[in-house]
Amino acid sequence: MESLYLLVPLSAFLVLALLGLFGWALNAGQFDDLEREGQRILGAADPALDADQAPSPPLSEE
Repeated sequence: MESLYLLVPLSAFLVLALLGLFGWALNAGQFDDLEREGQRILGAADPALDADQAPSPPLSEE
């Protein structure tokens, strides 16, 4: 029973802290445009390859 005197205020503080963090994220614009980053990743061009990363031409079979 004595542990409830510690756990109830601790859990209430944790809930308030999480609500504060969520409120900060909303005000900071973290959830404004969720699709833009997904589209940016899918539409990103491949980076240029270095000479050692470029595929070698296929060998001709004669």
